[in-house]
Amino acid sequence: MDLNNVGPEELHLLTTKLRASLRQYPNFPQPGILFEDILPIFASPSLHATLLRALELHVQATHPPTLTPPFAGVDVVVGLEARGFLFGPSLALKLGAAFVPVRKSGKLPGECVKVGYEKEYGTDFFEMQKDAIKPGQRVLVVDDIIATGGSAKAAGDLVKMLGGDLVEYVFILELDFLKGREKLDAPVYTLLTGQEEALKDE
Repeated sequence: MDLNNVGPEELHLLTTKLRASLRQYPNFPQPGILFEDILPIFASPSLHATLLRALELHVQATHPPTLTPPFAGVDVVVGLEARGFLFGPSLALKLGAAFVPVRKSGKLPGECVKVGYEKEYGTDFFEMQKDAIKPGQRVLVVDDIIATGGSAKAAGDLVKMLGGDLVEYVFILELDFLKGREKLDAPVYTLLTGQEEALKDE
């Protein structure tokens, strides 16, 4: 399909279909939390393709390749452990970009750069291989959900340590009340609306 001949209508239809496929689990992982499970998307080849198409539409519209410097587009998709690995490589392939994983400390071979981030019960560390991103490459960071924003910010810090140009953070869902996007110093895009917005449409 020609990306130049589609508009926001297709993206709206795709996201409506994706949101309807999510499973909700009240009081998980703790009381008062409504957990939204994205795994049904990956259990269905049709929904999986729909997810990738929706993300591709957004990225191509927001970061279109150009014929002149800086050539725009996206050079690298960075996926966070672990659910960023579910769709990051496939999205990178669709965009003609490289895929680079961000992993917990001690999981990657070779020389790595490392950054710490705060979790509920202490500090954790993310690493990226030192040669994974070249200076000046345009980088998209992806993960399934943005909550507090700590792990996404750590991934963005690693991109910048290697000289990458962080163009956007992309998530499937966002826990708005935790205000995680306020920690991030690049544009943030969430594919599916929050629970409150979704209920208004019903």
